[in-house]
Order: sequence, then structure tokens, then C-alpha cells
Amino acid sequence: MSRTLKEIMTTDCSTVTLQDNVYEVAVKMKQEDTGFIPVVDGKKLIGVITDRDLVIRGFAAKKEGSTAVKEVMSSNQITSATPETTVDEAAKLMAKQQIRRLPVVENGNLVGIVSIGDLAVRDKFEDEAGEALSQISEKDKVTV
Repeated sequence: MSRTLKEIMTTDCSTVTLQDNVYEVAVKMKQEDTGFIPVVDGKKLIGVITDRDLVIRGFAAKKEGSTAVKEVMSSNQITSATPETTVDEAAKLMAKQQIRRLPVVENGNLVGIVSIGDLAVRDKFEDEAGEALSQISEKDKVTV
């Protein structure tokens, strides 16, 4: 039987709310050593912020540290999965969407996060999904 995300997801993930600002998000990313933080309203997932969002929509757009989270977060078309999603299905979804982290949502509420590393370390998935995931990593390598 295939393993599900419920078995491998991280459940103690840091989050921010719409009351937070860009500076607070950056500090939390530094403290947690992460480049991805979900935005929640209570427990409901309403968006995500990546370190890239902070740079592109924040600093490069000359936004100040007091800028509201809502101005830099990604909220349209958030890719997520359920706790019952299989590891292989998640790997394929992440490869297709070219994402490294996948929020796990149940009834609209954030219940965990799965990263590419979680998939690679904790389970073996089909060659197709494994190949696609390695391609995500390959695209990030800079050719010198």
C-alpha cells in the first residue's frame, strides 16, 4: 500500500497572518531556516510567502519592512494536497507545478507541509516522479 502525506508531513510548521509584515516574515524565515511560510487566517490556508516573493514583490518593488503580508504573498492558485494524498501523487504534483514545498490541507485548514526532501528521504516513488523532481533541482543549478 502506498504511503500517504499524513505519514511524512511536518505538522509543527511556522505560519504568519495578514497582521504580520514583510520584516516579521523575513525574521521568521531566518529563525526557522526556511524560505517558505504559509499565511493563515486562524487555521485556514489563505496564501504562502517564499523568500523569492519577499525579494521580487517586496525589496525589488522598493517596499518597506512594514509592508503588509498581503502585498507580497502568493494567494492565487495555491497548490496543496490532502493528508490522504499518496507520496507518489504528491511527487508528481510538485514536479508538474515546479514547487519544492507542498502545503497539506484538510477542510481548508493547514495541517502540515511536505518538502521535496521529505519525499526523497522517506519514500521511494516511481521513476517518472523521481525524474521529474530531480529536474526541478537541476533547473536551480547555475551553469558556470
